[in-house]
Amino acid sequence: MLTLDLTNAPRWHDLAPGVRVQLRPLTTALMVATRSDAAVEAVSEEASDEERAVAFAKALARRAVLAWEGIGDADGKPIDPSPEAIDALLDIWPIFEAFQLTYVSKGLLLEQEKNSSALSPNGPSAGASGTATPAKLRAKAARRG
Repeated sequence: MLTLDLTNAPRWHDLAPGVRVQLRPLTTALMVATRSDAAVEAVSEEASDEERAVAFAKALARRAVLAWEGIGDADGKPIDPSPEAIDALLDIWPIFEAFQLTYVSKGLLLEQEKNSSALSPNGPSAGASGTATPAKLRAKAARRG
């Protein structure tokens, strides 16, 4: 069952020991705005899926991050989120992976469930085409012992 959280309140997500970020809910409006982000649209057609994923994650994080804890500058002084600081944070591989797993993938899992478990309009095999070629000869019966 799909449960709806009608509060739509920001939530804290732990990305690493001592590092957490407060993020807006992953809504349709946020995803649509991120898809049309200039940095996402600037990714070349020849870019790899990984390059596209990084550009999208950074654009999404720039829109979603409201606050954070445990993040500081080179001198160890706490800093506030800024577009440059958010991009630098996501350049750290374990942080990027945690952001993808705890925030982005939750929204995409629902999309995958919708895409993979939807029935065909007229039954499970409607519109399906055969992929195996027909056998040329009948198979021989198995020997009996």
